[in-house]
Amino acid sequence: VQFVESGGGLVQPGESLRLSCAASRFTVSSYAMYWFRQAPGKERELVASISITGGTTYYADSVKGRFTISRDNAKNTVYLLMNTLKPEDTAVYYCNTTPWRPWGQGTQVTVSS
Repeated sequence: VQFVESGGGLVQPGESLRLSCAASRFTVSSYAMYWFRQAPGKERELVASISITGGTTYYADSVKGRFTISRDNAKNTVYLLMNTLKPEDTAVYYCNTTPWRPWGQGTQVTVSS
């Protein structure tokens, strides 16, 4: 199993990014999927999750109303749309499922003016 996260970058506060998580040797449609992030010096934290059908989602309070998780099972990909980004969103973002698979490299998101 391999997860490849992409779409990160350097943006200014208030801007948006869409992260992608492409999976190989793994069928995204068969599992709930999760986005995590890890900021420097902090533990990895759960940001959002989506059920197998996409009908149920969860968001951490810190991102609720700004981030949207979605999935495209045909593309075997999960997305995280991040709007109104804040400096405190700066972190490396990862995707995974349960039971946990090997972590990918993540994608760096930096929000700074």
